[in-house]
Amino acid sequence: MVGRQGPVVGRRSLIGAGLGVGVGAAVFGAGGAGVAYAAGGSARRRGLGFLAAAMDGYPDHGSVRLAQSYSDQAGLFSTAFTYDNALAVLAQLAGRTAGGLGRAVVLGDALLYAQEHDPVYDDGRLRQAYNVGPYTFFDGSLQPDGFVRADGTANVGTQFGFTGTAVGDMAWAGIALSALARRTGARRFLEGAVRIGTWIERVGRTDEPLGGYKFGVNGADEKLPFTSTEHNTDLVCLFGRLALLTGDRVWRERRARAEAFVKKMWEPAGGFFYTGTNDGVTVNKSPIPEDTQTWTHLALDSRSYSRSLDWAAAELAVVDHAGRRNSTVPTGQTYEGVTFSSASLVANEDAPIAEFQPKPDRSGVWFEGTAHLALALRDRSRAGDETRARRLVASIERAQDLLGAGQTVGGRALPERSGVVSASSPLDTGFGFGYYPYRHVGATAWYLLAATRTNPLRA
Repeated sequence: MVGRQGPVVGRRSLIGAGLGVGVGAAVFGAGGAGVAYAAGGSARRRGLGFLAAAMDGYPDHGSVRLAQSYSDQAGLFSTAFTYDNALAVLAQLAGRTAGGLGRAVVLGDALLYAQEHDPVYDDGRLRQAYNVGPYTFFDGSLQPDGFVRADGTANVGTQFGFTGTAVGDMAWAGIALSALARRTGARRFLEGAVRIGTWIERVGRTDEPLGGYKFGVNGADEKLPFTSTEHNTDLVCLFGRLALLTGDRVWRERRARAEAFVKKMWEPAGGFFYTGTNDGVTVNKSPIPEDTQTWTHLALDSRSYSRSLDWAAAELAVVDHAGRRNSTVPTGQTYEGVTFSSASLVANEDAPIAEFQPKPDRSGVWFEGTAHLALALRDRSRAGDETRARRLVASIERAQDLLGAGQTVGGRALPERSGVVSASSPLDTGFGFGYYPYRHVGATAWYLLAATRTNPLRA
């Protein structure tokens, strides 16, 4: 987003906006990586400070609340994506403090509230995103409510079209609720996770040749034809956790179905996973995204497929600095990491990413994905993995220090040097949307998971 020029259509918002997408699918400053890493404790505290500020941006609109996903400057106003809030729960739990647990419980209860107070459905679904505070939309219309509307329903993000339900978003919410169930022993969180799993089984299960679970439904409750490697990877974790927590063997069969789909997406010659299928029959071979390489390792814990981390580290590596075309990185700063997908590396730098958006930087660092890779390397723990992970984490911490200054949530200034921007410069994902240098709950949460070595996808 730039100013008031229109919304970014994010990966988690595609189905609500009614888009058809083929998803089926360095150099550091003075002190170097070691100094940045040594300062990690302070950096983590500032990351948690940003998550708290994103959660507390609208104090006059009730105690039941979610965190606003992006800083105000992104132009999405008070949008709170379900996926980002699930990650915030997991990041708060990873800190293992009483305060973090308290915030995680508040967010978990808000997800349950949304599940139980949907304005249309009573089947356990969550929408892609909600509004958590009032704002005036681009056309001058007022959105007056907080997360809980005056009639008691959850405030679904209708103005941007974030009204669909994606299997991946649902899975992450279920993973977060199952983590809360484990930590607190509160049955309501497990019951909410089971409702999510049951909805996915009913709506997503497919008997197409490639199997697995399909993408979800759009805002009109119409099933979408895609089947995503990423989503089915999420389900390997969710269904595995439900099997352990409930003792019901049916979840093991569902986990095996999701895992079988993921393994069908493996390309042994290249050592990577494809993005999925558009029709349930043919594997979609382009673009190749980062998260299908790293999340698969975190969920499967299989040496047979861990080469995917090396593919991501080599084939999606980028270094961004002011000398790059279309870079927005200030002079004298350099960031290293990975980009979103193979298509990001060949994006058309002469054309805007989307209408009203800037031109992309092929070397823009996707900090969320960089954190995925850092965590996965630490989890794999082969020779050299920790050294590579430390460099990636140091790059993210440098970005938290220096990028996104002066941004706000709910009109309130964010704490200084808190929160990780989603990208070092505008980048084109290759899936019809971009990422931009705005402070982001999802990127910050993944940084905290990587910094604390917390694998959220292990059942």
